[in-house]
Amino acid sequence: MNLRDLTYLLSVAEHKHFGKAATACFVSQPTLSIQLKKLEEELGVQLFERNNKKILITKTGELLIAQASVIMNEVKQFRALAQYGLDPRVGEFHLGAIPTLGPYLLPHIINDIRAQFPKLELFLQEDKTDVILKQLKVGELDAVILALPVADETCHVEPLFEEPFYLAVPQDHQLSKRKKLRVDDLHDETILLLAEGHCLRDQALQVCQLAGTIEKSRFRATSLETLRSMVAIGSGITFLPSLAVNSKQLKQANTRILPFYQPTPMRQIGMLWRQSSARATCCMEMAVMVRDLMEPLLKQQHKAIITAS
Repeated sequence: MNLRDLTYLLSVAEHKHFGKAATACFVSQPTLSIQLKKLEEELGVQLFERNNKKILITKTGELLIAQASVIMNEVKQFRALAQYGLDPRVGEFHLGAIPTLGPYLLPHIINDIRAQFPKLELFLQEDKTDVILKQLKVGELDAVILALPVADETCHVEPLFEEPFYLAVPQDHQLSKRKKLRVDDLHDETILLLAEGHCLRDQALQVCQLAGTIEKSRFRATSLETLRSMVAIGSGITFLPSLAVNSKQLKQANTRILPFYQPTPMRQIGMLWRQSSARATCCMEMAVMVRDLMEPLLKQQHKAIITAS
């Protein structure tokens, strides 16, 4: 058994097809099939059920494939330690972010990242919290930026900033004439929320529980942009995190963005990376840079919203 065999094994598990797996591994299908057959003989177990139409992974195969994934990611980390031993700020850097943060945060920090880390080739990935955390753990991502808390002893958690929530309401809503709101002012209001799986939904629900707010039934948005549009056409009210409130929206005649009195509902944003990462030094430097950038930006954003309200 060698690393090549495990690579073939994982490729077949991913593609569920020997021909496609062989192409992905840059070998012929007979070569890949013969090698995996030898692996099964060496291990004394059947990994796949083969027929002319599809490939099924056996129960034992599923267990071994999961372990093979762990092994190959450790090999990747081993190579990364060697590559980044002299300079962890060189090469590909894969950064993940949640959808309710990535599109609004990254434009503010991307140029500074490139300036401070000119030898990094930055790749960005947006997905839900559970997805990017899984990708981080298996080594597909170097770091992730998401909403806290996240409990994982294998990762370093570095707080970055606190992002306030604001209330977006249609111009003709009863709350639109207010300059500021208290959470209690939302009692018995019906609010639009994101669908299951978005951490922002869970955070908004916590505020709703405190205020006695009701979620609008039969509607769950898949993005903040959908929520923004629904408010604009008068279909309801919603929470928006500070970075998602843009200057154009503040000027819209049919939407008002209202701040809250203290204590302001908010979410804490942090950056995570693996404790064992060869990029740990680079990640910490990046986290400090983002924290320094966001403090004045959020103050400026809050001032603009207060002025507009």
